[in-house]
Amino acid sequence: MTEPALDPRSVVVRYVNAVADGDLDTVNASFAEDATWTYPGNVPLTGVWRGRRAIVEDFLGGAAGLFAPDGTPKVTLTQALADGERVVAEWTSRGVAANGRIYDNTCLGMFTVQDGLITSVREYTDTQHVADTLFGGPAG
Repeated sequence: MTEPALDPRSVVVRYVNAVADGDLDTVNASFAEDATWTYPGNVPLTGVWRGRRAIVEDFLGGAAGLFAPDGTPKVTLTQALADGERVVAEWTSRGVAANGRIYDNTCLGMFTVQDGLITSVREYTDTQHVADTLFGGPAG
């Protein structure tokens, strides 16, 4: 017997906590195969990432490579609000970039969840901080 799908808020909370815990299996299982993630701004991460693999391996996985080996960002969920299949989640992300700069950003995502899977995310964050910290060259 298949367990019923989690409610949308629980799906998003589970996903963000899985990112925080480094639980790649749960991160991967949180997305629909054809999910999209829209990232703002004008940095190398900007754009619409299409498909579970692109989101998890290229977008999230590629961003992980921007941090120092011992500077992996600590992600902390600060709140999540749901209205039907839409969930707004806010989290902080703090770490040390590969160039030695301190990364400390607050992010907000507008998630759509259908049948227990994330089908789309539109993220809002301080992309100037992303540009300066993660893509700005060595700390001076």
